[in-house]
Amino acid sequence: MKLSRKWLFIGAGIFIFAALVAGGSIYRWSPGPAAVAVAQYQTPEEADPYVRFGMEAYDIVAKNYWQKAPDADMAQLFQLALQKVLNSTELPALTTRDRAGTAKMLAAGFNTATSTEAKKQMVLNLALVALYNLQPTGRSGLLSAAQETALRQEVSNINPGTDLYKDLGVADKAPAAEVQKAYEAKQAELKDDTSAEAKAELAKAEYAQRVLSDDNNKRRYDIAKIEPTVFGRVLGKTLYFNMTQVSPTTLQEFGQAVERESKSPGLDSLILDLRGNIGGALDFVQAFMGLFLGQNQYAFDLFHQGEYQVQRTTLQKFDQLNRFKDIAILTDHMTQSTAEVTAAMFKKFRMAKIVGVTTRGWGTVENTFPIGAEIDPTNKYSILLVHSLTLREDNQPIETRGVEPDIDVSKAGWQSQVAHSFDSASIINALTQYATKPPLR
Repeated sequence: MKLSRKWLFIGAGIFIFAALVAGGSIYRWSPGPAAVAVAQYQTPEEADPYVRFGMEAYDIVAKNYWQKAPDADMAQLFQLALQKVLNSTELPALTTRDRAGTAKMLAAGFNTATSTEAKKQMVLNLALVALYNLQPTGRSGLLSAAQETALRQEVSNINPGTDLYKDLGVADKAPAAEVQKAYEAKQAELKDDTSAEAKAELAKAEYAQRVLSDDNNKRRYDIAKIEPTVFGRVLGKTLYFNMTQVSPTTLQEFGQAVERESKSPGLDSLILDLRGNIGGALDFVQAFMGLFLGQNQYAFDLFHQGEYQVQRTTLQKFDQLNRFKDIAILTDHMTQSTAEVTAAMFKKFRMAKIVGVTTRGWGTVENTFPIGAEIDPTNKYSILLVHSLTLREDNQPIETRGVEPDIDVSKAGWQSQVAHSFDSASIINALTQYATKPPLR
């Protein structure tokens, strides 16, 4: 395990990094193993719940971090973290560079706390600093129960701060006819108002109307406040989908959209627009690729503690997709996480041409692992930890590299490459027209 040389002091009371939620770094939502109560602790110092809390964090990292974490490296990681928490110019005494020595060091450090609250803040910040400095820096963190809930909502595409019915001025779960009537009234009211506020209000109303006018989307929103992630339209003989992120409903949305358009005559090509896609649950890739390849086929590899872990497809082939002989995937610099793996594997199997620019290069898989030691009767904590790395089509890590396009639209002559890379005149026209414009909704 290589330790970060950039150590930043993290103030008390900060238990999560905004980038972990805003950046959409969660690939797979997989709660860690349930905490098991033990009557006998590994070291005498762990009779103290604060030391036990710190050592649980130690054990979780040692067992689950994507790199192998020898005891000597773990001891150094926690020694440096404690030094920051104590705001000391000298390293805390570490009698042995192993787990037992780390527990003794933490006990001595925590004994300097002047109150129970100070000790709690000390151990929370210890875990936070240690986790922050794992590579890639800032991807792992400590979550309170409320922050874990917020993270779950982010992964599920639930935004508590929005209310689509309120944006139209109608009651919650209003019928479709009432939604349409309210939208038309809002449109008539604002269409001649050129102010920024009016434009923003109209855009909200248009989005709400589009979501709530679709029976499937409305049903999902009424049940769980889940907003759609797949927006489709037909461009000539090309079926186009803009996937904004990967949520638990994305696969269902995609299947329903393909089924809905299955009666459109002459469709011969498919565009998957992953520009700006922030990713989501990693098992989406195994399911999604199954629709094209069939069940139990090789999908991709994960890299964990020196080993390559093969992931296989989980769904049967979807015959409705057989008609699409030409497939293009659009990417940009903000295509990240699961969206990058999807693009890389379609490229690897030559199932699609990647059109756009190199993706973001966010190639970590984070899982959550609960901490059982109780240091606050009103709160529970869990660790968000980089568990694995994802790989590109050439078996190089996606992290920092991204996925490179087959056709780079930032370079001159890309339109000519499109014309020579596809057979369908429809997809050639659609890509030429839209590949450098914002995604369609």
